[in-house]
Amino acid sequence: MAENLYWEDVAEGQELPALVKQPSKRQLVKYAGASGDFYEVHYDKDFAVETGLPGLIVHGALKNAYLAQVVTDWMGSTGALKKLSVKYRGTDVPDDALTCSGRVTKTYVEDGVHQVDCALTLVNGAGEQTTTGLATVILPSREK
Repeated sequence: MAENLYWEDVAEGQELPALVKQPSKRQLVKYAGASGDFYEVHYDKDFAVETGLPGLIVHGALKNAYLAQVVTDWMGSTGALKKLSVKYRGTDVPDDALTCSGRVTKTYVEDGVHQVDCALTLVNGAGEQTTTGLATVILPSREK
């Protein structure tokens, strides 16, 4: 996690540190319990296959959380996540390495608030981009 990241330390095009996640079947079951998302495609392989999937799939909201972690780890405790949105472009399966990354696309000041926009990406082990996202972060400024 970054410590004391300031708006002045950030530049457009800057890469956020990548995060690799490898969700297990056990984690999907735990996530189902924690989130209340008990759709069988996340924990019942036979059901998932019957619906036309290759097997169990990772919860979309869990992938959202992975991308959020990329941003919150980078911004550190002095930043604030103002907005996060994701688009699911494909399914992911347990035990696959999912690489989550981000890049700064814009830095700006709006109504005296120092903000940073980031583009986010989740890529599976086959190199396919299965989830994209956008985040807006508020960072402290050395000017204040």
